[in-house]
Amino acid sequence: MNSITIDELVAAGRFREAINALTSENRRRRNPDVEARLVALRRDAPIPEGPPHRGGRWPSKTRDRFRHVRGIPEVTRDQLTTKVLRSGILHHGCLLVRGLIEQPRVDQFVTDIDRAYAGYDAYVKGAPASDTAPWFVPFEPRAGEEVPREWIHEGQGILAVDSPRTIFDVIEAFDEIGVRDLVTSYLGEAPLLLASKWTLRRVEPTGTPDWHQDGAFLGAHIHSINVWLALSHCGLDAPGLDIVGRRLDSIVEVGTNGATFDWSVGEGTVRELGGAMRPMFAPGDALLFDHMLLHRTAVDPGMTRARYAIEAWFAAPSAYPSTALPIAY
Repeated sequence: MNSITIDELVAAGRFREAINALTSENRRRRNPDVEARLVALRRDAPIPEGPPHRGGRWPSKTRDRFRHVRGIPEVTRDQLTTKVLRSGILHHGCLLVRGLIEQPRVDQFVTDIDRAYAGYDAYVKGAPASDTAPWFVPFEPRAGEEVPREWIHEGQGILAVDSPRTIFDVIEAFDEIGVRDLVTSYLGEAPLLLASKWTLRRVEPTGTPDWHQDGAFLGAHIHSINVWLALSHCGLDAPGLDIVGRRLDSIVEVGTNGATFDWSVGEGTVRELGGAMRPMFAPGDALLFDHMLLHRTAVDPGMTRARYAIEAWFAAPSAYPSTALPIAY
């Protein structure tokens, strides 16, 4: 489809058709300009006013399919369904999915992340975006919005929307394995991407990470899900995740019980809630959770390798955090 047809679709407000058409075009032949325009179209697409959830509590109640499980519930990709996901999150705080992504995609994402980091480094040294594309092209937000680019980089990450090729690859892979359908079913409506939370990680084993719930920053009222995708072995000799493996239905107290900062959760509170668990991840494994999970990056002095991972946050249009740069999926 030529550009004038895309322009006509956009002028008519038919953004989904324009996104689908450019996606098909880019599948046939990779084009940095097309990939950059796809990011812009996702930004410019009107944010739908999702239908209000009826029938009371969201997500709907479900039985605990993992009631005999000690620790974090695990399934394989072929066992992953909406009911299984809901059971894991509502009763245990999260669900570990083994082998969500196969090795060829893992290898592709690791390469993408390295190139995105190289593009970022070149850009901050003065290289124009024309030289760093398609691996790094600074995302231009809507008027009045701010992009937390430097803050994310200080936390050892690159925003996925700053890397048009990488976010294209991730969305393609997710669609191939049914993540779009799963998240839509779980949320009860077509999701938005939270652009300020979609992060490409290359985390060195340094620092002392702090316990937190994302809902403390995004708001406890939102409807969300995060696909935290491991791209390397992590948890033993590379940073993984420490989690409180139980469902929390409220934001816990911050700034007390040994907390380092006024926004973080203290070790004393973590012990009161049952203590920490540290799952071991293989490349392609994923932890699925929402904004209520209490967690931190897991770092020990003996770790020697970097951890590669992708954090992909989705939220329902009917209840989403406007500060997180929502864009079309």
